[in-house]
Amino acid sequence: MLKPAATSMTAAVALVAVLAPAAHADGQTVGSDGCRGSMLSVTVCAADTSGSSSSSGSSGGTPAAAAPAASGGDSKPTDKCSYDRVDPPPPAGHQAWRGHDPADGSVYKVVCDSARGGVVFLPNGQDSPAAPMIDPETVARRAAASMRLEPPKVASPRAAGTYVVGMPMWMWVTPSPSTFGSATASATAGGVTVTASAKVTRVRWAMGDGTTVTCRGPGTPYRQSRGKAMSPDCGHLYERPSYEQPGGRFKGTATAAWTVTWTAPALDDGGTFTETRTTPFTAAVHEVQVVN
Repeated sequence: MLKPAATSMTAAVALVAVLAPAAHADGQTVGSDGCRGSMLSVTVCAADTSGSSSSSGSSGGTPAAAAPAASGGDSKPTDKCSYDRVDPPPPAGHQAWRGHDPADGSVYKVVCDSARGGVVFLPNGQDSPAAPMIDPETVARRAAASMRLEPPKVASPRAAGTYVVGMPMWMWVTPSPSTFGSATASATAGGVTVTASAKVTRVRWAMGDGTTVTCRGPGTPYRQSRGKAMSPDCGHLYERPSYEQPGGRFKGTATAAWTVTWTAPALDDGGTFTETRTTPFTAAVHEVQVVN
C-alpha cells in the first residue's frame, strides 16, 4: 500500500449531487443518453461532474493527498487516505481509465480512514489525485433506488374475511419479482461501477393486537384440507375479538425487508444493507357463540 507524504484528504463527494439516474418508464428505464434496462435489471447512467481537487505536492512520485476544500477559512485536514496502484491494471477501455490510454498513467485504489474509497487515474508525472473519491455503498444505494422494490401484496388476512378467536390464521403474501425479488441493478460514478441485487429475506407482521410475527418467506396459502392446523411457516392465533378496536377490526402491517447485496469489483469491495416496504391490512376477528 502506497502512503501519501501528506496524508490529509477531504471526504468523498456526496453523490446525490453528482449522480443522474435514468428515469423509469413502464417496464423500462431510459436515460437521456440512451441507457436502458428492464424492470429487473437496471443500469443507472451517472456522471461525476464535480471536477478535480487542488492538491499539494509530495516527494518520490507518490500520490499526494488532496487539499481540503475551504470552508469558512478552515483548511484543517478531515481524512487520511492511502493509495495502492492497481496491479495488474484494468484492461484498456475500462471506465477506471476515464478515457485515457494505459500508457498515459496508472489507476490507483484509494482507501480512507473514514471508510470512503474509490479509484483514481493519475497521469504519468502527476502526484495528486485527478478526481474526487467515490463511496461505493453510496453508488450501491443509488442502484437500489433505481429498482422497483415494492411493498408486499398481502393475500391473507383478507379485508373481506372473517376470522375466529382461537382459530389458526394463515398469513401469506403473493410473491412477484417486484414485491419479493430478486432484482438487480448497477450504477457507475467516478470510475466505480457497483452491481446490486435485492430480494426479500423476511416479512414482519404486526398483527394489531400487540404481537408481531416474523416469517422467513412469503408464507403458505391455506387449503381447506388443512382444517384447523397451524400454518407451517407463517401463522398467528388471535386471543381476543376485534370488536373493541376502531372500526371493529385489528389494524396491522406487513413489512418486507429487502436485503440488498452489492459488489464493486474494481475496488475488491462489497457489502449488504436493508430496504423496507410496508403494506397495511385489517382483520375482523369474532368470537364463536355456542347455543345449547
